Order: sequence, then structure tokens, then C-alpha cells
Amino acid sequence: MTTADSPATAARRPATAWPLENAVFSAAMVAQRLPWVDAPARALGLDMLTRDGVTRGLLAFLRRTRSGRPVRLRTPFGPFLLPLAAADAAGLLAAADEAGALAPAVGLTAGGQRYGLSPHVPLPSDAAVPAAELGALPAEDVDRVIAARRGDGTLEWADWERGMLRLSRRVVVGAAAVEDTLLGEVLAGATAAAGSRSYEGRAEALRRRLAPYLADPDPASVTGRLLAHGSGREESGPDAAGPAVAHALALVSRAAAETVLQALALLAVGAAATPETAVAEALRRWPPVAAAVYPVRADFVWQDLAVEAGTEILRVPGWLRGLDGEDRTDRAQAGTSAAADSSGMPPLCGAPTGCAATRFAALVAEHVVRAVTETVRPLLIAPQFTADRLPDTLDAKTLVVALEDLTAGPADGRVTVTLPTAVPVSAFGYAPAAYGALAHASADRLERHAESLAACAGNSGWNTDEEGERFRVVLLDHAERCATAADGVRRAAKRLTD
Repeated sequence: MTTADSPATAARRPATAWPLENAVFSAAMVAQRLPWVDAPARALGLDMLTRDGVTRGLLAFLRRTRSGRPVRLRTPFGPFLLPLAAADAAGLLAAADEAGALAPAVGLTAGGQRYGLSPHVPLPSDAAVPAAELGALPAEDVDRVIAARRGDGTLEWADWERGMLRLSRRVVVGAAAVEDTLLGEVLAGATAAAGSRSYEGRAEALRRRLAPYLADPDPASVTGRLLAHGSGREESGPDAAGPAVAHALALVSRAAAETVLQALALLAVGAAATPETAVAEALRRWPPVAAAVYPVRADFVWQDLAVEAGTEILRVPGWLRGLDGEDRTDRAQAGTSAAADSSGMPPLCGAPTGCAATRFAALVAEHVVRAVTETVRPLLIAPQFTADRLPDTLDAKTLVVALEDLTAGPADGRVTVTLPTAVPVSAFGYAPAAYGALAHASADRLERHAESLAACAGNSGWNTDEEGERFRVVLLDHAERCATAADGVRRAAKRLTD
């Protein structure tokens, strides 16, 4: 709605927060970069004194004093117009988008740094791979990731991310792009530069990298379907499809690498019952675009609120969660699909309204979670949390998840990865022999690492100058330390297993 409800109702400017409210809100925003401040409050059970607790308390107060209407706040990161309800945020941004008043959104980190978001490009509904065909696509890459588990069954973040990016390229661009790691690097560079002076150069590099796949598209991929069904549209062909493919690849890559791992953690602690609900809850609770800023470049009116050019609208879904009674929901057990739940305010994209690519990325994430859980059982190692006490923020890179084969009994904790280093998962309560097997595998890895360092030091390329010889000595020192550590761990393992 872009005009006032009635001619008799004059549009008015948003209310401005009081100085004390600005100060408290600013302190809460600055505290977002200091995660350790939550520890004392949580230890005492005083969630209201955590960073998010203080922020939500202030927002609840503002809702009462401002009749729930959006309010202007001054912060260390700039002045913002902040909607105080999820419905108001959606309505305000939809009205601005309908009026053509918004510039592209940028992300906002907890530390107040702005970063580029993948430019939103609508993805036609007939370009998305149907769910019936999508199920078979992730199988090979999921198997590779599961096979790459460490001896204790845990996932190395680098291996997991590499496998999920590989899977994303297969689904979106096609089988020919599976090994094209440079495509992902070029895409990440272009996304980070969105809105900056260097964006056009990086976008052109991305177009060149996508060109071969657009010229000979894989019919099983999003690219192939987009080009096959594009003949009926006003703009079709590789040039028009490139931005949509890039946007879909950016969103699917992030959902597969980050949201899937968060969903596995939710399943591990019993906070979700199915892949669909796990992905939906992960996107709702920890949206990849946790905060976004929408610059207003032209005046517009929403309901009776006049928003002027130059205003910046701040959208932070996590802060509003709970104010609308959404903090504790039954959706984790009710079967809600992430693909259906991602409309309106897309958690993966900076679009002001719905994003079909976000819905498709959520669907891909669901299929990946299902493919993983059909083979293995996720176990959460770190950080530790429970279904009734989920963290307010969760960086996927900090998650340590182990994958236990379904063929193993629930009590023995064994991970049969069909590799020589297969050992029990390290978890509290296992017998000393289980820890001994884990230590043996660790010693083997340390020994192999020492051998690889020594082999690297033996390369003749270090002979060219004094600096090279110095690096050779450093490598040999590291190799010796690893070999010594391996010997010590092996002795400890022998004592545990005897």
C-alpha cells in the first residue's frame, strides 16, 4: 500500500527514539561483537541480560511507547528506520519496492560492517529443478563428503564446504562445472564487491566464467531448464540468464554449506523431527542474511507513514523473533517445509519481498539433509546446546558434527567409515578402549603429517636462496614436533587399550 488509507489522513514522519533509547540500543548493537558478554547472564539463567535479551527488551518497550510503529534510531553504525514487527517490516519494504524507491540492499555484520549481497534476480518458477528430479542430484557429492570424515567421524569444515560447493555447482550450473572451483571464487568476489566501484569488473569476470556453461547448458541443471524454457520470455538467452544463474548459485551454495550443517545439528539435539523442519528452523533462527540495510532513494508513503529519500531501513529478523510470539514454535514438529516458509522476507537474499531462488535453495538444503540422514546419524560435538536452549547465533564454521553410521548400535558409538582409521566417535561416557582407538587414529594422522612436511622440506626448490633454506629448517622442525607428538599419542593409546 503506497498511499494513505484515507484522503483525510495526512502522512507523517516516523517517530524518533529518545536519546536514552538511542544510547541503550547503540550499546546493544556494539555488544553484538562481544559474544563473551552473554556467558555470565546465561550462567545465572538471566537471558534478559544477554545481548539479544537486552535488544528485544528495548524493542518491546519501543513497541509499547510508539504503538508498534517503525521508529528512527541513531546508532554508531548510522541512523536507521527500524520496523518493530515482522509484518510491518514486510509491508514497509513491499511498499517501497512497489514504488521503486529502494536501492540494492547491503548486509550488516554484528560488528557494524557492511558487505555486499548477491544482487537479487528473479528466478522463473519453471527454471527450478523439480523436487522429484532433485533428489538424485546430491547423492554422489553427499557420499564423497561422508567418505571424507575424519577418523573420529567428525567433519572438517574445509572438506564439508568444498563438497557442498561442488554439489551446488552440479545442481545450478551443471555436471561440467562440478570441478570448476574458480567459478566459486569468482562468484564470491563479485558478491562481496556488490555495490562498490569494483563490482562491474568482477561481474564481467563472472560472466566470462559462466559463458561456456550457458553456451552448452546441462539440461538437468537450473541453467539448462532456464535456457530451455526461456524462449517465451521477452528477455532470454545466455546473456539474460547469466545474472539469474549467478544469484541462484550464490544462494544454493550458502544454504548447502551453512544451513544444512545447522539443520543437522538441530536434528542431532532433537530440536527438529524431519529434514524439512530442520532446514526451516535453521533458516528462521539463524538466517544467513541476519541483518540488511535498505537505502531509500525516493520518497514514498506506507499506510500513514511518510518515508523520505536518504532514509535507511534496517531489517533484523532475529531481533523481532519472540516479539510476535515466534520464539518458541511447534513448527519443528509440525512438518513445515523450508521451501514454503521462506517467502516474504527471504533469509538468504536481500530482496525486499519474496525470492524464488531462496525457496529453491531451501529445497536443495532439504534434499541434502535427507540424503545425509538416510546414510548416517548426526551427533553434535561442539558447541553443546539442547533442544530447549538453542543459541541465538550459530556460525556454521564453528560447528563440529560427527556422522555415525546407521549400522552401528546406538550404545557402542562406533563409526564404520570403511577406512583403515575407522574408530569410535569421541563422546562422554565411552569406554577407555574407544578413546584408545581414537588416539591411535590421531597418531596415524600426525605421523602422516610429519612425513608430508619432511617430504616438502626435501624439495629442491628451497635451495635457491637463504630464505628458502630458512623455510626448509622451519618445515623440518614442524615435522619433528609432529613425529614426537605422534609417538606420545601412540603410547597413550596403547595404555588406554591394554
